[in-house]
Amino acid sequence: MSGRFAARLVVSITSTDVGQRISLRRRVPTGEYSDVVGVLESWSGGTLTVRRRDGELVEVPEEAMVAAKVVPPQPPPRRRPRDQG
Repeated sequence: MSGRFAARLVVSITSTDVGQRISLRRRVPTGEYSDVVGVLESWSGGTLTVRRRDGELVEVPEEAMVAAKVVPPQPPPRRRPRDQG
């Protein structure tokens, strides 16, 4: 049995998902893959704009996208327990 497996890459987002949090995999010019997670700010003229949680805007050409899906909103930060001492 081989240790390799094949994954099915699916783009399951559309321009109607603007405003949703997404996870997107894109192919970069080097041939490698890069992931972007954030809110889909816009999708027009063949370019998606995604705002990461740090505020950075990332532009992704449609043709570079190999997989994408809507994901749940980012959970709120955890509160640290107060010292009981």
